[in-house]
Amino acid sequence: MNSKSDKLYTFNFLLLCLSQVLFCASFSMIIPELPQHLTNLGGAEYKGLIISLFTLTAGISRPFSGKLTDTIGRIPVMVIGTLFCVMCSFLYPFMTTVYGFLALRFFHGFSTGFKPTASSAYVADVVPVHRRGEAIGIMGVSFNLGASLGPAIGSWLTILYGINAMFYLSSAIAFVSIFILLGLKESLEKRVKFTPKLLILKKSEFIDFTAIAPALVVVFIYFCFGGILTIIPDQSVFLGLENKGIFFTYFTAFSILSRLFAGKASDRLGRVIVIRFAIIGLALSLMLLAFAHTSFVLLAAGCCVGFFTGVAAPSVFAWAIDRSAVENRGKAMATVYIALEIGIGIGSLVSAWIYQNDPANFWKVMSLSSTVSVFSLLYLMLWNNRRKKGLTI
Repeated sequence: MNSKSDKLYTFNFLLLCLSQVLFCASFSMIIPELPQHLTNLGGAEYKGLIISLFTLTAGISRPFSGKLTDTIGRIPVMVIGTLFCVMCSFLYPFMTTVYGFLALRFFHGFSTGFKPTASSAYVADVVPVHRRGEAIGIMGVSFNLGASLGPAIGSWLTILYGINAMFYLSSAIAFVSIFILLGLKESLEKRVKFTPKLLILKKSEFIDFTAIAPALVVVFIYFCFGGILTIIPDQSVFLGLENKGIFFTYFTAFSILSRLFAGKASDRLGRVIVIRFAIIGLALSLMLLAFAHTSFVLLAAGCCVGFFTGVAAPSVFAWAIDRSAVENRGKAMATVYIALEIGIGIGSLVSAWIYQNDPANFWKVMSLSSTVSVFSLLYLMLWNNRRKKGLTI
């Protein structure tokens, strides 16, 4: 059900954006404080699992969220995923052991695999086709606005009132997001009633092969996120930043800035052209981050990395939607999000292994991330050559 008019900022679209801001703020506000929280629980050696376990289970949930999005509807899937986030954030203060904490991260990750999949499919349903990249860019602005506000607020609240207060606020914000979702009009026209049988997946329901090319690009691009989420809180403190969330505020603010025009640029210039430009900028920005020896350079590099990831993201997701069939939009989005989780998860594990809680290794992590991002550029060159020969799907 694509909109037949040119109007983008409809009531439904704006409600979804507001819900997205709150949802993202809810789970992102706890991230900067989790490494120290896990250390306090006696699990400093498990820091790499904070992000990788979360993203791994989010990736596992994507095929289920994709199928349910294409069957029972977009809104029910968004509500279910957000509801589990409410419960997980509320339970963090009660997990006083390392294994209890990691188990909760498992379920938190699984739940957050639902809302982004359904949200992306919903946007594709309700916006004009020729403004799809712009719409995804604006949705990214909403997501990143939450990511920008959440970490700084979470660290500020932890400093003043303690980490448990921060967890409870995270839960409350996700709860408010649910009420906003209830005001949306369902966009999937042919829906079926939920039955447990829908949770049984066939091989053909795990991934959408039309989304393979965008998915591979996403793996290489988002590898750096694993390293950023894993070591930046420690690197911030090492360079004199008491608020461990301030880096993410700068990062996401510039991501928001670039998304305001990047999606529209991909509608006009083409998805792959814009993606290539973003990859080059990202690789250079990560090298700047690798050799950041002052808090100023760290934040400046964060601005650059955020800007170029903000250029890449809406273009890649719009590219995946362009290539998918209407009835498989949920599955296509799930495929790309699986790739995103794989990239972040592997990046987090590898980064923690290289870092070894030694500040002397910060530069190694980001240099590797820069190198991996270049692989996506090489893949796009290969993909383009194969496309000209009629060998790509």
